[in-house]
Amino acid sequence: MKIGILSTNRNLYSTKRLEESALKRGHEVRIINHKRVYMNIATHRPAAHLDGQELKGFDAIIPRIGASVTFYGTAVVRQFEMMGVYCLNESVAITRSRDKLRAIQLLSRKGIGLPVTGIANSPRDTDDLLTQVGGAPVVIKLLEGTQGVGVVLAETPKAAESVIEAFRGLDANFLVQEFIKEAGGADIRVLVVGDKVIATMKRQAKDGEFRSNLHRGGSAELVKITPEERSTAVRAARIMGLNLAGVDLLRSNHGPVVMEVNSSPGLEGVEKATGIDIGEKIIAYIEKHARPGNTRTRGSG
Repeated sequence: MKIGILSTNRNLYSTKRLEESALKRGHEVRIINHKRVYMNIATHRPAAHLDGQELKGFDAIIPRIGASVTFYGTAVVRQFEMMGVYCLNESVAITRSRDKLRAIQLLSRKGIGLPVTGIANSPRDTDDLLTQVGGAPVVIKLLEGTQGVGVVLAETPKAAESVIEAFRGLDANFLVQEFIKEAGGADIRVLVVGDKVIATMKRQAKDGEFRSNLHRGGSAELVKITPEERSTAVRAARIMGLNLAGVDLLRSNHGPVVMEVNSSPGLEGVEKATGIDIGEKIIAYIEKHARPGNTRTRGSG
């Protein structure tokens, strides 16, 4: 097969591992900087171009779209969908998972466990909003934040009001969530491919930090998850429409709760923590499912 990896940096660990795994299994691979792809939209024959050449003949595309370029990156994915190319994660699913508010609303509608979450537009509703989520301490999250950026733990009502006031002063969109104290600064990253959990790791925040992101100095180790946690992760990925997802769970007193569903999960931390060849499992999934026109949305939506 001819596989394209949409990535702005060919030296990233995840990009290199996917390339290595595809080459090892005998496929042709091209890494495509989606920020430099250009497209002729108003045409009867959809096409994508890079450096003066048409991008054609691909059997599958693996999107590695960073949060900062979601809009243009998903437009490129959508173009490949319209060309009939199989995309591991489709444009609609990526966009859906990146919109934190929409994702939470969809997960909630399907009965997935979530932290109690609130959102309000008017400053007059701040006090009642904090009451609705159980009062301080609360976690306040920018909707556009990634890798723990824009996530604040407000330990008192006054601190929460100050953070909310500051975010509103920046015209930023944010959520307010209950703080799951019993999680102890740890979360579980569950990697889902198709309808199967292929790897799990526990991430522990460093001392004095409540965010467990590895980019913030957190540590990772292999962890065994419960059947309920496994089912929750698989269902969350399916609800988002993602064939590849990193589902972040917290262990709360009322069962597993989903914090986020990531459409471009990093492979480095989970491969090193588990010793599992994630790249090979992703390529094997593509081999089984990639065929012309096997795209649910075909560029619509």
